[in-house]
Amino acid sequence: MDDVRVAAIASLTPLEELDSDPFLVDTRKQHALCARWADDRGYVVARQLLFYGIRPDHAALWVDVEAGAVDLFVAANERVLARALTSVPGFRAECARRGVRLETVGSDEPAYDAAAKAGVHRRLSMPTAGYDGC
Repeated sequence: MDDVRVAAIASLTPLEELDSDPFLVDTRKQHALCARWADDRGYVVARQLLFYGIRPDHAALWVDVEAGAVDLFVAANERVLARALTSVPGFRAECARRGVRLETVGSDEPAYDAAAKAGVHRRLSMPTAGYDGC
């Protein structure tokens, strides 16, 4: 059986929003939830996508689908999709038109205490200093 290839969508949200909405800022956790969801179903994450307010018909969303490298899209939840896309209903319609499934993980978002927020802040604010988030 062929593997189902998944494109995991995360929302690229400014670091300034870390205190008010840490999950939308934490792309690593968003992708991790998608990867776990895919693994539980025997799917393979072929692409990790980061978007902020992208149009549903933007070529960047569809290049891997058109190349046959992606079979479905997944996002952690509707909030992530709403931040990543300019129109979730428009994206759903485009997926239906192209015959591509769109799923959401739907599990609870992780809790963020001060230490978790600090870790996200450190990881995202120091990438040029060689910090890898470990």
